[in-house]
Amino acid sequence: LCCFQLYGYCYQDSNDIPDTLTTITELGSPLEMIQLLQTSWEDRFRICLSLVRLLHYLAHSPLGSVTLLDFRPRQFVIVDGELKVTDLDDASVEESSCTSNSDCFMEFPARNFTLPCSVEGRCQSMNEKRNLYNAYRFFFTYLLPHSAPSSLRPLLDKIVNATGNHNKHMICTEYLALELSPSPSANSEFTQKCVKSANTQYRRVPEAFIPDENYRCWPSYHHKGCLLSVFDVNEAIEICDSYSQCKAFVLTNQTTWTGRQLVFFKTASNHIVPDPDKITYVKVTD
Repeated sequence: LCCFQLYGYCYQDSNDIPDTLTTITELGSPLEMIQLLQTSWEDRFRICLSLVRLLHYLAHSPLGSVTLLDFRPRQFVIVDGELKVTDLDDASVEESSCTSNSDCFMEFPARNFTLPCSVEGRCQSMNEKRNLYNAYRFFFTYLLPHSAPSSLRPLLDKIVNATGNHNKHMICTEYLALELSPSPSANSEFTQKCVKSANTQYRRVPEAFIPDENYRCWPSYHHKGCLLSVFDVNEAIEICDSYSQCKAFVLTNQTTWTGRQLVFFKTASNHIVPDPDKITYVKVTD
């Protein structure tokens, strides 16, 4: 699940290139960090979650702990919203040998680490920790906190900091996978406690939709309007209150892959039409 799916391969002898190997793999999209930062937070969270699964697999593979020596975005692709590694040429299962702790020195552009040397003469967990820190500096630090739901930001900050701290590497990936479950019910109690109650009053109009009165916001699931995901009505109210141009919002019956509900935010409610699959909330003005 974490690596490119191989559908087939064949050998072909050629006069120019003998013993040519051709592989047929699934199609993926190149990973462009700038484009990822323009997508919704849930899509970026899904990528981070798939990266967590990859880290776990590399640390417990049938070959032992595997490290990716060239752990950079260009080595990955996106397949159906999931992150997969495509280039295993620089993968290694060899833990560095050592005679003392000073031999287990890992150097990164912003931080260095010295790991313990085991009695067997191997640097303890060097492969796993190298993967973890590279995931932190190339992915988690950019994709997780940016435009995240306000209720989850304290938890995300804690997770990102823990990922970059090798003293907590044993709990980091489990913490991310368990605490940020894609099931909304798993986070319902935490989210409900953190969502602020708004003082603004809204009039509920069942089975109604506002087809026009759009404005653009970022990030949005719709390029011509403001379509965001929310946990519940309280979060939708909080978002609408945060935009000065928002005067109404429409709950749809569509959800994201995490189960969050998609909501259209509108500048006015002058034209409301019947729609059995939607509920409109109009801001009440004095």
